[in-house]
Amino acid sequence: MNSQQSIHRVSHEIKRRKLQVLRVTDLTPRMRRVTLHGPELTGFISLGTDDHVKLLFATTPQEQAALDSFMPGQNSEGPKPAMRDYTPRRYDAASGELDIDFVAHGDEGPATRWAQRAEAGSFLGFLGPSEPKITEFYADWYLIAADLSAMPVAEATLEAMPADARGVAVFEVPSKDDIREVAMPANVEVHWLIQEDIHSPSTAQIDFVRALDWPAGTVQTCIAGESSVIRAFRDHLHNELGVPKKDTYISGYWKIGLVEDEHQKMKRAEAA
Repeated sequence: MNSQQSIHRVSHEIKRRKLQVLRVTDLTPRMRRVTLHGPELTGFISLGTDDHVKLLFATTPQEQAALDSFMPGQNSEGPKPAMRDYTPRRYDAASGELDIDFVAHGDEGPATRWAQRAEAGSFLGFLGPSEPKITEFYADWYLIAADLSAMPVAEATLEAMPADARGVAVFEVPSKDDIREVAMPANVEVHWLIQEDIHSPSTAQIDFVRALDWPAGTVQTCIAGESSVIRAFRDHLHNELGVPKKDTYISGYWKIGLVEDEHQKMKRAEAA
């Protein structure tokens, strides 16, 4: 069994910050890394692989002014900046830099539009981070599965694993141009699956996992992506294989045909 590695659960103060873009880097044609900085990052903590933060995007002067006072559940009157959840990809306290990776797939939402236009000196609002959900690594074998939207949490999880971790990583991307080097333990096999039409339901990841020789011992997962894919993974892991829910992080990040606000409303209804 792998040596146990813990990530201590921390309750972070939900602090509002206004951050500035330091630089923008295109990782692939569809993945853009935005590096943020600013004095308000002082004291920021991100200890978990699946911490998430809320980014606030202003599209009008009124929304821009609201960045200085907006908090979720408050400020019910007046214009509100759009808010989206993202995983911190890297935080360097020494340099005061924070990386956030954005999927570039057209002008389909405020986050994508902002990221495509972002340049040094651009601003956005920032809340978080949340408590991490993956708090320790203790498994004999790991399964990581993600589409482009979930690559940040998948990569952060792989980087945090013990060096002797064993398992499989399955990434589904729209084209070969989206395949890139990803840091991970030497005994984790990586497989890239091409799904050109991201707006059509795909079974490529779950079909691949169903064909695996399922290992004995304790299995931990980090799986995130489109809602129908996530539903299939939950059914296969929990109902067919009997993997305990406590050992699985499985999260729907988006749903075909729904904008972000509609998807979040659907998730809240399903959890009720």
